[in-house]
Amino acid sequence: MQIDRNNKADAWLAHSQREQSGRLTIFLGAAPGVGKTYAMLTRAHELMQQGQHVVVGVVETHGRSDTEALIQGLNVIARKPVEYQGRMLNEMDLDQILKLKPQIVLVDELAHRNVPNSRHEYRWQDVNELLDAGIDVYSTLNIQHLESLNDVVFQITGIRVTETVPDALLKRLKDIRLVDLPVPELLERMNHGKIYFADVAPHALQGFFKAANLTALRDLAIQTVAGQVDIDYREKFVAQGQIIPIQNHVMLAIDGSEFSEDLVRRAHRIAERRNATWSVISIQKSKVETTQAFAVTKAFNLARKLGADTYLLYSNHIASTILQAAYDYGASNILLGKSPQKSLWQRLFSDHIADQLLEKQHPFEITFVQPLKAKNSEKRLQKDLAHSSWLEQGLAFNQREVFESIIIVLLGLIVAAISDHFIGYSDLALIFIVTVLLVAIRARMLITIISVFICFLLYNYFFIEPRFTFMISAERGVITIITFIVSALLVGRLANQLRAQVLSLRAANSVSLQLQELERKLSTCVDIEQVLNVAKQHLETSLNATVWLKVENQSLGDPSVLNEKDQIAADWTQKNAKPCGRFTNTLTNSDWWFIPLNLVKEYGVIAIRFHQNAQTISFELQRLTELMIEDIAQTVARVQLSLQLENSRVVAETEKLRSALLSSVSHDLRSPLAAMIGSADTLKYYGEQMPESDRHELLDTIHIEGERLDRYIQNLLDMTRLGHQGLTLSRTWIGVDELIGSATQRLKRYQPEVKIEVALAEELPQLYVHPALIEQAIFNVLENAAKFSPDNVPIEIKIQQQEQFLQIDIIDQGGGIPEDEREQIFDMFYTMQRGDRGKTGTGLGLAIVKAIIGAHMGSIEAFAGTDGQGTLIRIRLPLHQG
Repeated sequence: MQIDRNNKADAWLAHSQREQSGRLTIFLGAAPGVGKTYAMLTRAHELMQQGQHVVVGVVETHGRSDTEALIQGLNVIARKPVEYQGRMLNEMDLDQILKLKPQIVLVDELAHRNVPNSRHEYRWQDVNELLDAGIDVYSTLNIQHLESLNDVVFQITGIRVTETVPDALLKRLKDIRLVDLPVPELLERMNHGKIYFADVAPHALQGFFKAANLTALRDLAIQTVAGQVDIDYREKFVAQGQIIPIQNHVMLAIDGSEFSEDLVRRAHRIAERRNATWSVISIQKSKVETTQAFAVTKAFNLARKLGADTYLLYSNHIASTILQAAYDYGASNILLGKSPQKSLWQRLFSDHIADQLLEKQHPFEITFVQPLKAKNSEKRLQKDLAHSSWLEQGLAFNQREVFESIIIVLLGLIVAAISDHFIGYSDLALIFIVTVLLVAIRARMLITIISVFICFLLYNYFFIEPRFTFMISAERGVITIITFIVSALLVGRLANQLRAQVLSLRAANSVSLQLQELERKLSTCVDIEQVLNVAKQHLETSLNATVWLKVENQSLGDPSVLNEKDQIAADWTQKNAKPCGRFTNTLTNSDWWFIPLNLVKEYGVIAIRFHQNAQTISFELQRLTELMIEDIAQTVARVQLSLQLENSRVVAETEKLRSALLSSVSHDLRSPLAAMIGSADTLKYYGEQMPESDRHELLDTIHIEGERLDRYIQNLLDMTRLGHQGLTLSRTWIGVDELIGSATQRLKRYQPEVKIEVALAEELPQLYVHPALIEQAIFNVLENAAKFSPDNVPIEIKIQQQEQFLQIDIIDQGGGIPEDEREQIFDMFYTMQRGDRGKTGTGLGLAIVKAIIGAHMGSIEAFAGTDGQGTLIRIRLPLHQG
């Protein structure tokens, strides 16, 4: 069966990307002491014997003599000393390795955390940079350090591993080698002190190195290697187009509980086993900052680290939104976390999302994932943190709601009292229901419920007989009270849902509005400087932060705000196209968040420093920032492409102009020169033998062709001066009859046989123009008309006043100009089959006329002649008050 072309292309792309960059080989073990470093060093010696350039970046021997012996004979890169808290610690010299650029580098303990103030927080990030530089890396890893297995390992061993490697790094694998050792042999090595020192071994045997733990970890390692081999196998066959794997997508829905991160890891393992793409969504009813929102942000960051797409949605209908998201994102399987414990309150007031999903008709497979139970200490700590955070946020935020609710209830009581005492209105329950409605619109559901019972007590105490007691004397009063409570609760819940929906819509629209405003501002930018100014102002306003930008060699912002380390971080981001600084794992000591701008040929950088100096950033704010930066990058790329296209157009037009000019000069200027040279040669060699009339005819030819050549050169000079704005208008008053008479007489000197008829209207005003230029313009039009007018057919000149313009119409009876070409005949070097647009014209005559008339604020147009025969050139010149 043939596979989809896109899947095949994706497989080839992934394979080619790995081939172009460095390739990673991991020696994977189930626990320390199985011999990973030993196996890596043994392989390094084999590669050296094959002629490969192998260096040792860092190898941790832990005092084992057999491991130290294997290092002998290898090229070891000296470690770089790093100062930390008054001590000098040694770390891998990343810059030296990049400078040396070997074929293969050995980097032990992939999950190692670097010394603070290092370029990257973790060693696997150093490995990423080495791979990007095209260097192959051999490294070692224990299975408990794999990020997606963190909770599984914690459940098995009771120990939380803090140094982890993201599973996304496995996508860069060339090979994964399982280094295995049976559990009894591993325990024997531990007892003989070959793994840890003698004083540490007993504690390890009682904790992590229990036989049951090692067996479970060994099984995890084998599963991981098998899964990776299966992925590699599928990818290779997909690239060859031989099989088609089942395409599926796993979508996890989380609610921000304390188990969200655990669910993300479980979802990643499920998607990996199914060879499926996956995503994580969270649906919130309102944009209220709580511990739940913080848990969602942490879970989203972990999911993106593991290679998932993340989506934050706002809706009051959870089940319907989950199904719609599954349709939108192409999910085949929906994962739902089933909380291991629920309080009575949660069971009574939960939305029963699972039941709603099961009741609806849909094509999706629904899987319930039970999160791993946390240890009591960890759960207690999380509950304490959540409780303290709830208290802080409750005091900070709910005080206003409580105060407003009290005011509303008091106002409701006053209105009820006035209605009862002065108006005699009996249905006071409606007043208190309206009061509850107003409270529900302004406050949360808990405050609304409390307000319902407070209003009930006030209603009972002040307005139900017997008054000023909480007793109810009549059955009617009991029914009224029950009706009031039920109605108030229903109204309060509906109003609270409406409030949540309004907050959800406001939160959902906030990102769209910010992006729309930014896109509107960026759409008017025509150069990079404008883009950077708009981007800086919008980001600073939207994010309440200080922003510094750099594109190419052009930066915007005060350079003094960045110290030397910050400038190094900015340069690193621009060079490597990866974020660093705050909220990342690279160069974390900086107060700035450096984000790359992905442009057409290179990268820019945007630096953001939030005024609150926060240590973490919410997913919503992070996503908004990234989306705005994507828009900025696209605009910069658009401007760069526009400038490149404009430069290309100018070059093309220049080349076209040059070619047209050379063509015109080579043909139209050489023709009179050839005639003049031929006539002169004839006179020189045969003049004495020729009759007087022939000699005069040759002299006339030389004279006429010389004047013709002079006119061509004059046109070129005039056009050059007009094009470079070197022409100054020396205006004076002159009659149009003088201009027409001078131009016609000049034309008849060159073409005596031409006939011209002039029709002047009576009492025409004088023109305030440059006489020589206007005469030249009229002459060029007349000469153009004379060339193609039939013999003995006169050229007509009609002059009349049209409002504030003097209109000069020059009409010939030639072949005419097609309608679609009448505007183009005034362009430079545009040659057509008429006048000086013909085979003997430079294409400058009418272009000069247009420039001269335009300089006098006039206009020139071409129309069809009388009865559609010939051409009418209409010149309109403005009239001035004398």
